[in-house]
Amino acid sequence: MTWTTMKAAATYLDHNATSPLRPAARSAVLAALEVCGNASSVHGFGRKARGLLDDARQDLAHLFGAGSGQLVFTSGATEANNQALLTAKQGPILLSAGEHDSLLQSCADAEIIPLCENGLVDLEWLAARLSRKPTPAMVSVMLVNNETGVVQPLEDVVTLAKSVGALVHCDAVQAAGKLRLSFSELGVDLLSLSAHKIGGPAGCGLLIQRDGLSVTPLVRGGGQERRRRAGTENLIGIVGFAAAAREAEQGRQDAMDRLGAWRQAFEDAVLAEAPEAVIYGDGAPRVANTICLGVPRLPAETQVMAMDLAGFAVSAGSACSSGKVTPSHVLRAMGVEPDAAASAIRISLGWNSQAEDLPQFLKAWLALYDRSRAAA
Repeated sequence: MTWTTMKAAATYLDHNATSPLRPAARSAVLAALEVCGNASSVHGFGRKARGLLDDARQDLAHLFGAGSGQLVFTSGATEANNQALLTAKQGPILLSAGEHDSLLQSCADAEIIPLCENGLVDLEWLAARLSRKPTPAMVSVMLVNNETGVVQPLEDVVTLAKSVGALVHCDAVQAAGKLRLSFSELGVDLLSLSAHKIGGPAGCGLLIQRDGLSVTPLVRGGGQERRRRAGTENLIGIVGFAAAAREAEQGRQDAMDRLGAWRQAFEDAVLAEAPEAVIYGDGAPRVANTICLGVPRLPAETQVMAMDLAGFAVSAGSACSSGKVTPSHVLRAMGVEPDAAASAIRISLGWNSQAEDLPQFLKAWLALYDRSRAAA
């Protein structure tokens, strides 16, 4: 059977878009579906729901190194990011050029922190900007880039920003389950997280805020979440989030060691068989599960569709940007030319990936690569 006749997407390699629901999260969700009470109600049904909500909040706070009172449940990281921006009261906001569109498109007048060729933020530029007036009110830099997997030097960013009294927000969506995360140790003021990136249910996120910080509600009209986010809490999503986070953290190091070895073997094989190929972010620290692969003259859309027909689900950059024909803004910020940026795909592994997934994908991808070269 050839790649053109196989059924679509039998092997899932798009965990950075969303990761399949973990068994523990599924069990927690099914149990929560049996609870009919509103967590704000004072009767027995409500108290049972409140108990589940409080337990999940405490578990997540412990897992992410925060106090339970610092957690604000949201509909996802997009909402958390939007709410974080409201915290910057006076002064400019600085966003890294590699941020998710939920930040970049929500703050049109933000000043953009450039990226270096390896995908890391330009710390020299940031230091120079922070030395000038007006002093920024907030600096927002994601911990792990969703397209390249590059791990940003957040400790340095925090040190620079705090030296001038600026708030620091971090989108840590792609770091959860891959790196050890402790809100208290990171030193940031605000941290955004999402359940479905670690095998929890979609539609649930977190904004963690430091004590004493006044956060303006994005959603108003109720007293939930200590009046920081109105609306009945998504109990089903929250308990699933907590279950997924517990399972992800328990096996995190072993999983990342395993995925990292698979990724390295794959990248070595790609570069040996396809010398024109480029691994973006290769010169910087990266999380173990993410590969951003480009090859000249082979559009990302062509690769994604061909691999789907061959039975592999991969993506062309951020899932939130699917359908767009413009090159990745992340790669463009790294200095990649438009044509090359438009030829990059993202392969991302996760909790249920298998050892044979990447070798099988490589075989199908190299067949496509060889055909493209022959046709050139």
